[in-house]
Amino acid sequence: MTPARTVERPAVPVASTTAQRTPGGRRPQPSPAPRRVLAVDIGGTHVKFRVNTGDEVRRFESGPALTPAQMCMQLRSMCADWAYDVISVGYPGPVLHGRPVLEPHNLAPGWVGFDFAGALGHPVKLINDAAMQALGSYQGGRMLFLGLGTGLGSAMVADGIVEPMELAHLPYRKHTYEEYVGLRGLEKRGRKKWRREVGEVVHLLRAALEPDDVVLGGGNAELLHDLPEGVRLGDNANAFPGGFRLWDDDVNARPVTGATP
Repeated sequence: MTPARTVERPAVPVASTTAQRTPGGRRPQPSPAPRRVLAVDIGGTHVKFRVNTGDEVRRFESGPALTPAQMCMQLRSMCADWAYDVISVGYPGPVLHGRPVLEPHNLAPGWVGFDFAGALGHPVKLINDAAMQALGSYQGGRMLFLGLGTGLGSAMVADGIVEPMELAHLPYRKHTYEEYVGLRGLEKRGRKKWRREVGEVVHLLRAALEPDDVVLGGGNAELLHDLPEGVRLGDNANAFPGGFRLWDDDVNARPVTGATP
């Protein structure tokens, strides 16, 4: 099974076709230049971003006072010297048809219904942040991604198609999955018990969803040891190639309407 293609490559000039013609005498159409993509990963403590034409990652603080308007203003200011054509945004909450459907738990309100494309001045594709990192971690087959950070992010990628999932707030024991394996569970139970909880949750979800591959990402995944067979650690930096892949033609992500050309 073929994994989703990556577009992490620099923009190149279109080759001249002045002296070339097809057998029918027509000039061939030049291939379109690769899109220059700005990928933005919105987290509970920082907003991180990078373009697919370079390796530099920039960031600024987020937190419970950050509004979408403030985020867009800060982002445009800090990217003023970067060239990009389109934008991918990893949003820390559920997304439907390219738009947030619930306000994020760790940021200020106002994200649902916000005009990201208008505020950023470019076409935007918006996706759940765990799904974006999952897409960047994908190597083929059926992959389950679990993001162990402030909360619990989750997504499945099957045969190159990403499907965001909202497992965090499903009932589990006396609370929810997130209460046990998110940051609150780590702080309340300590690392040893938290690791056992993560192992149990992974076991249950593997049995239910039958993935070929399980990736554990997020900032707290590095605290895990002795991973079971078929489970590997992800990397938060995979959110960026995931954002770049969103603009591949074979990835099922929808653009946010109302983009400014």
